[in-house]
Amino acid sequence: MPGLPHNRPKDMPFTEWDRPPYNRWSFQHVREIVPTALVSRGDGPVLELSENLQDIGQRRFTFDGNSQTVEAWLGESYTDGFIALSGGKVIIETYSNGMGPKSLHLVQSVSKSVTAAAAGALVEQGLLDPDRLVTDYLPELEQTAYAGARLRHALDMTSGTFFDETYTAPDSHCAFLDAAAGWKPYGDPSWPRTVFDVILRLDSRELPHGERFRYRSIETDVVAHCMERASGKTTWQLVSDHVWAPMGAESDGYFTVDPSGYAAADGGFNASLRDLARFGLMMARGGRVEGRQVIPAGWIADCLKGDGTLFQGDYRIVLPKGAYRNQFWVEEAGRPILICRGVFGQLIYIDMEKDFVAVKLSSWPDFLNVPATRTALAAIRSIRDSL
Repeated sequence: MPGLPHNRPKDMPFTEWDRPPYNRWSFQHVREIVPTALVSRGDGPVLELSENLQDIGQRRFTFDGNSQTVEAWLGESYTDGFIALSGGKVIIETYSNGMGPKSLHLVQSVSKSVTAAAAGALVEQGLLDPDRLVTDYLPELEQTAYAGARLRHALDMTSGTFFDETYTAPDSHCAFLDAAAGWKPYGDPSWPRTVFDVILRLDSRELPHGERFRYRSIETDVVAHCMERASGKTTWQLVSDHVWAPMGAESDGYFTVDPSGYAAADGGFNASLRDLARFGLMMARGGRVEGRQVIPAGWIADCLKGDGTLFQGDYRIVLPKGAYRNQFWVEEAGRPILICRGVFGQLIYIDMEKDFVAVKLSSWPDFLNVPATRTALAAIRSIRDSL
């Protein structure tokens, strides 16, 4: 797949830095473009990843009548990095487009799942309660469409709040969010200036709270602001304290931050491929790392309780029996497989029963590509099933 020089492209406009073709460069250089905050790995030991490398690349898989090798799929799908672990050991690890083991990559909405893991720790501590009203933590939202919504609704994206998730529309809520997060210039002086300001302006409800899952990136930001208000710490501090440091990350990560210093919990996290594999491994093993409980086992078990009856419409094209819970995609309601997904091809696949994890970091030319997502899941399942 075509790439860009490893120096910043001279013709890259700020309005397009996260779009193709510039994302081939920018997804590994985000902190050179927008303000960021460090997610420290701390000074504890690194969780070492042992290896049992296999010739996975030449294995073939068939999907929708097409047969190809894993190597060909990786080469054709704008892959920047791919790793898979079985039994806690690395069986394949490959990089392209200038990425390497020390490179940090924007993970887009995989950030949601990382943030929610920290939320689970706060629930365990009694600082958060999914059954409480959002307005118990953020009383300012009483005058918004979130009045009457519970934290559970925001965690599962089942609030009835109207949020226009159209990524390319110049005046959608996503456009407001991009500008407020510091990712894009303001289209108009009247636009909200921080992510919290975006939330405060959401005053329209399209469904009763709890009636149906609908993907709304802003729900993660509602959760993160509740986390900050309940704990007195920033989102990036919480992720460091409760996830990144105790799980044994090898490298610091970072979030992009808005003008108020708020981390873009919905999509601004950046990390290395191996550390994302460590995150997936921790989740696959019930939140435990080398005998230590990092993420509460009860929280991870709760992630598997997604209600498939709320998961309808186009969402079933990729996950026909899926669900969504605690900011994770559930591959099939009732089965122990969690998925973290982000636009432009970011993916973590976590099979708890098989002790199998795969991570794909990409720089697709498309925000969303249903055939490419379905193919990626088929390829990963074929790797898992061949072991």
